[in-house]
Amino acid sequence: IGLAANQVGLLNRVLVMDLAKRKEGEEEPPKPIFMVNPEIVWESEDISVMEEGCLSIPGQYAEVERPAIVRVKYLGYDGQSAELEAEGLLSHCVQHEIDHLDGVLFVDHLSSLKRNMILRRVEKLKKQEII
Repeated sequence: IGLAANQVGLLNRVLVMDLAKRKEGEEEPPKPIFMVNPEIVWESEDISVMEEGCLSIPGQYAEVERPAIVRVKYLGYDGQSAELEAEGLLSHCVQHEIDHLDGVLFVDHLSSLKRNMILRRVEKLKKQEII
């Protein structure tokens, strides 16, 4: 759904997201959103909870609480200033990717107990050379 530049070794504040459905029989044309220097300029007081996962922590998922709606200011692919108000899956995705740009992973939003359980599982899978 999304990828931040630093996940692929680029130290730029750039992210790309595409929430178009890719399930068999439900495919939509790609709708990529490119953001350069994204910044959350407003967030709702309402909270949304969704299950999140990440390429940085393969195969691990957890419910994450985030503001339900955010407004993001950024430069688009064309270099023009833009704003996006996001809710639902798009809101979670953009917050998740901006977190990456700030060095934060989805597990950092979890209780220490849940975070440690996930990180221990990942270490165990690494030792078994599964990931």
